[in-house]
Amino acid sequence: MRRQQLDIQLKTPEQIDRMRAAGLVVADALARMRAAIAPGVSTADLDAIAAETIRDAGAVPSFKGYHGYPATICSSVNEQVVHAIPAAGQVLRDGDVISVDCGAVLDGWHGDAAFTAPVGEVRPELLRMITVAQDALWAGIAAAARGAVSGRGRLTDISYAVERAIRAGGRYGIVEGYGGHGIGTEMHQDPHVLNYGRPGKGPRLVPGMALAIEPMITEGSARTDELADGWTVVTRDGSMAVHVEHSMALLPDGVWVLTEPDGGRSRLGDLVTARQPANSRR
Repeated sequence: MRRQQLDIQLKTPEQIDRMRAAGLVVADALARMRAAIAPGVSTADLDAIAAETIRDAGAVPSFKGYHGYPATICSSVNEQVVHAIPAAGQVLRDGDVISVDCGAVLDGWHGDAAFTAPVGEVRPELLRMITVAQDALWAGIAAAARGAVSGRGRLTDISYAVERAIRAGGRYGIVEGYGGHGIGTEMHQDPHVLNYGRPGKGPRLVPGMALAIEPMITEGSARTDELADGWTVVTRDGSMAVHVEHSMALLPDGVWVLTEPDGGRSRLGDLVTARQPANSRR
């Protein structure tokens, strides 16, 4: 069997600057939605906040119309893992967790990121699961940065770092069949980035790569089902799920987390590239 040839789009520093602008639009939309999350708020309310934020920035929602998807965000609550469609009838309740995924395209370049947040007072175990997913996300980004700078990194070093962080955090299901991806002039590009696997495999991590890393974990089984709407993915056993994501770019001297306002500096320190334009820092 012949291996599939990947078409990985490498970006120039100038193109990465433009991706950063799109990433900051996404970061702003996510921040505004996070601030609005509370019992009694509907997922349609959050979608309206995202749509307004993205349009006001002169950008366009990446998700809306993508293969017929009808909304600006994906708003996955509790056992919903990813791709749930916002609805006025889906009202958040105390004790829920919600994963919000959002993308924007600005001047032809995409940004994509997601967070999971508690609604009101939630079980401590759920707060812990959110923290584990976030730690795994940053572990994957750090592995990519080290691999690119050293010149010895491979794609599955990211997968291995994500999985190792999740396993260290507890007994969680790591969702299969979904994961991260390349990003640039399209929202989804090669390569696919698994959240598990052995290190040292796949294409080399090189400057110019832009990737979205997105761990998805569950409190129970990793098995999922897609609902009849053709989008919403849920845990088969009804267990709670968490999904987090950032878009990042690799440069010769480190990584730039395009959808994090500080570029990732507070989490990654000197692994973050020093070449960020001053007007792109927050």
